[in-house]
Amino acid sequence: MNEILVLYYSRHGSTAALARQICRGVESVSGAQARLRTVPQVSALIERIDPAIPDDGPPYAMHTDLEECEGLIIGSPTRFGNMAAPVKYFLDGTSALWASGSLVGKPAAVFTSTQTMHGGQESTLLSMMIPLLHHGMLLVGCPYTEPALTTTRSGGTPYGASHVASVGASGQLSEDERAIATALGKRVASIAVQLRGCR
Repeated sequence: MNEILVLYYSRHGSTAALARQICRGVESVSGAQARLRTVPQVSALIERIDPAIPDDGPPYAMHTDLEECEGLIIGSPTRFGNMAAPVKYFLDGTSALWASGSLVGKPAAVFTSTQTMHGGQESTLLSMMIPLLHHGMLLVGCPYTEPALTTTRSGGTPYGASHVASVGASGQLSEDERAIATALGKRVASIAVQLRGCR
């Protein structure tokens, strides 16, 4: 089974909702399965220690998740046009994987959520792509052959799936946002299955 790691950080549920929808797209591909993981918060307080296993939701990601999976789809809420600190902290710790070339040639994609329509979605998506390029991953976007990209009045970009929280209730994706997230998951999984067949 080709597992695709869907890795995200979510504070209020919107990015988590996108992650779950992306998993549906991954699992619509024959021979593919989603592995849903999150990352812990980053704290400025030295005394604070997060539990090894979250109280609810998916487990925390380990570097072995990246090594074992055939593809990666990573998501973060927007923080001033950039990825959130917990996602950056996790990626900053992957230098051993970079040195070994563990992620080279694997397909990867990104997704985000913002509070407002012009809250920095595209710059956040681009910021998450940079470390993936350094790892030698093959970036996958969402082409305009996906009809929802031209009809969306909320989230959705060719750079990756996205959600605008102020358009609806937090964590409630629009029909177009769901379609784009599903299409992105399906696209990464399909490419991962094809690439594995070439090895």
